[in-house]
Amino acid sequence: MDISVKDLQEAISIRQQIDNLQRRLSSLLRGAPPQRPTTPTARGRYFSPATRAKLAAAAKARWAKTRSVGAATPARRKGQLTPAGRRKLSQLMKARWAARRKAGGTKKAPAKKRGALTAAGRKRLSDLMKARWAARRRGGAKSRP
Repeated sequence: MDISVKDLQEAISIRQQIDNLQRRLSSLLRGAPPQRPTTPTARGRYFSPATRAKLAAAAKARWAKTRSVGAATPARRKGQLTPAGRRKLSQLMKARWAARRKAGGTKKAPAKKRGALTAAGRKRLSDLMKARWAARRRGGAKSRP
């Protein structure tokens, strides 16, 4: 059986129309007014009027609570020191600096810098370069690339 997507959509549409007509017919024969569906439909959920009223009341209560509480108290600042905390931190830092000053000459000597030339190494390199330049001058001016 080879059915295209368009044919399937048309079949679904016809089926929905048939269901709607059957509901209307049954409501007419019973004499009762047509009832709204209580199951989810393609458009979305159906809530009874009582449920919708409860939802609306809950939303209003939430908004009233937010407005009343939010207006009275300002938002608390996050991540900032209080004046008492700042004083305590200041005292701790002053004590630490005083202890360092008192210890005085116990500083470590700075580590030797790696890759730096010593005086002897610098002298040797200078002599080698001077010899190279002298040899180049003796050999004549070569063509440079």
